Amino acid sequence: VQLVESGGGLVQAGGSLRLSCVASGSTFNINTMGWYRQLPGKQRDLVASITSGGSTNYADSVKGRFIISRGNAKNTMYLQMNSLKPEDAAVYHCYANLWLPSRSQSRYWGQGTQVTVSS
Repeated sequence: VQLVESGGGLVQAGGSLRLSCVASGSTFNINTMGWYRQLPGKQRDLVASITSGGSTNYADSVKGRFIISRGNAKNTMYLQMNSLKPEDAAVYHCYANLWLPSRSQSRYWGQGTQVTVSS
């Protein structure tokens, strides 16, 4: 499974960006997808996640500003980021958890897309 993110860029504080993540390959058994963000030298922090059934989870820092969704094809995912703050700047990575025949799960990652927010 390959994951490719897009939609990052430079935006002024208060602005919006929409990130996309497209999964290709054996995507029929994707369960949860989500977004993490990472600053240089820091650990990745969960931003938001969404299950195959549409249940969502958000980090407290983005609640009310970010919206995660999945496309009809279920192998695409979006993160609508509104009211962006300088502290939202990071590399955003998407991930997908896939069910394995053993009923365990395996996680796949995208390469990341840079989000820069100017004050």
